[in-house]
Amino acid sequence: MAISKKLLNPGERLIISTRQHPKALFVPILLLVVFLAIGVAAQVMLEDDGAQQVLTYIVWALAILGILWFTVRPFFVWLTTVHAFTDRRLITRNGIITRRGHDIPLARVSDISIEINLIDRPFGCGSLLIADASTHGLVRLNDIPHVEAAQRQLNELLHELHRGPSAPRADEGV
Repeated sequence: MAISKKLLNPGERLIISTRQHPKALFVPILLLVVFLAIGVAAQVMLEDDGAQQVLTYIVWALAILGILWFTVRPFFVWLTTVHAFTDRRLITRNGIITRRGHDIPLARVSDISIEINLIDRPFGCGSLLIADASTHGLVRLNDIPHVEAAQRQLNELLHELHRGPSAPRADEGV
């Protein structure tokens, strides 16, 4: 489970808890390979005499900075970003050093739609677009695993919320 139970209010039920699909890490992993290749190429191509050895160290230092910024940082952002839906609200939490959170009551959600591009299809993930009645208007949650199932679950949750406890359910006899 991606989200901590301590974020839930008494009596609140967790419906979906997830983080982004690991597909979000493909570009950072590709960049890791590129930076390592640049460092190794500089090491091999530059001879081991004084001035060129300094240039090799400079290339490796730049490669390490690139790895830290374009690979390690996105990994920690991915690792610390979680999305959850309860029977009352949408909860998002992210941040490495400074944690940020955003909660949207489900009563304010007016529409849930999905966007699945060509790259998302083989992985079964996509973007969940949540329209609410706030000034933000639209919340976009990218690379949600099993996005179609999540949308169905959330639509059912919204229908239950708007139907109210006194209205009979469609599968119940009247």
